[in-house]
Amino acid sequence: MHTTCCLAAALAATSALTAVAAAQNGNGAPSGTHYSLNIIGVSHDKNVQPDWASGHVIFVALGTKNGAAVTTKILLSQSGDGSFDVLDKNGTDGEASFSLPAPGGYTVWARALGTPGGQAKVTTCATDIILVDAGVICSTQNEVFVRGTGKSNFRNVTSALTTIILDPVADAAIVTACGGTTVSLFDTCLLGYFWQYDNNGLKLLQVRFYPNPS
Repeated sequence: MHTTCCLAAALAATSALTAVAAAQNGNGAPSGTHYSLNIIGVSHDKNVQPDWASGHVIFVALGTKNGAAVTTKILLSQSGDGSFDVLDKNGTDGEASFSLPAPGGYTVWARALGTPGGQAKVTTCATDIILVDAGVICSTQNEVFVRGTGKSNFRNVTSALTTIILDPVADAAIVTACGGTTVSLFDTCLLGYFWQYDNNGLKLLQVRFYPNPS
């Protein structure tokens, strides 16, 4: 059965434990109810399964620490009910899919885990519908997650994962169409939003979505 997790009720049964853990562990993330997404790097493609939807996991190609990055597109769609949900967890074929609300009601936090030495870069991109031949436009802002040897803390990555920052010169036509250099996720001046996940051996990226205080 296809399962969604509403922002207001995300992990309600474990919210107390989550709050305590965040406060006690000092991992850098806020305390309280949240939706968790684990992006797991794997060295071999996943086999086709009858149901690759739902859950809190997306599998992506692992790549190598010293070689060229392996890119996975995590396609993004807007949920109409404030929910977060994995629609296709198998990104080892090059694409996965995730639904989430439009920005504004939540913050996004992430940290790298797994074997030390790996890293991944996440960039928010979309399809440029201004061009005669539609092309991909990616934000000039991104987040790089490096798994060091010490403790890994969460950091706030809301801006990079929910907006596209345009180059005012190279993207001048799109800046005009979108009314500025900052384009929020799911703004209709662009289409086909996705996260470009460039992996160099990072085995786990933990991403959390916390509702803004009311």
